[in-house]
Amino acid sequence: MLEVNNIEVVYQNVILVLKGISLEVPDGAIICLVGANGAGKTTTLKAISGLLATELGKVTHGYISFEGNHIERLSPQDIVKLGIVQVMEGRRVLEHLSVEENLRAGALAVAGDGARLKRDLDMVYTHFPKLEELKKATSGYCSGGEQQMLVMGRALMSSPKLLLLDEPSLGLSPLLVKEIYDIVTSINQKEKLSILLVEQNIRAALNVASYGYVLENGKVMLDGPSPSLRDNEDIKEFYLGLTSVGKRRSYKEVKHYRRRKRWLG
Repeated sequence: MLEVNNIEVVYQNVILVLKGISLEVPDGAIICLVGANGAGKTTTLKAISGLLATELGKVTHGYISFEGNHIERLSPQDIVKLGIVQVMEGRRVLEHLSVEENLRAGALAVAGDGARLKRDLDMVYTHFPKLEELKKATSGYCSGGEQQMLVMGRALMSSPKLLLLDEPSLGLSPLLVKEIYDIVTSINQKEKLSILLVEQNIRAALNVASYGYVLENGKVMLDGPSPSLRDNEDIKEFYLGLTSVGKRRSYKEVKHYRRRKRWLG
């Protein structure tokens, strides 16, 4: 469905952020893009969704293909119409509007009548029953978990084919993270929706994705099926905080640890 081929991204004609990123999202799959803060994960999503231009960024090399068509030069609104929708990091709700008004705002991106709107609302409320309970509540007063559900539900209202999820677990408790990812899995399976997931929480991402890419300093340093990444010694040690025998390292051990990641040579 989606192919990102060897793209480079430059901000303000000076700052090189992505240095030859390539990845694929098959139809109906959940694929994750993981790595530390500043690795280039969000920039990759913005390159796909067309939002780079709002930050004086652009794809200067390579291409992005969606369903066989190049989209790296299209505007964000045209990309949304093709069926790619990004849920941005930080739970950006329209705070002064009610929960249901937020959801209805998501439907403005696509043509449709009242019957379609009702059908899509019912679909969102099926996946997020909490939102139906809160539909008249002012969204700015909702909890962090409720707001995360809301921005995901709002994205679903635009009938996407590919959902770009940026850090959905950010700032949430472990129980809420599990709930959010259970819903992500349900949406993927029931709606046959392809999902590209960006996460710093590598454990949570690899538990739901079928395939993952590890980014570091604007490059894909490692990729593979999620089970093989979970078993990779570098992933365990540098991202999951585990030793080779599955024990957690103490802060003191991590602080004084000096072995380089294998992919850095």
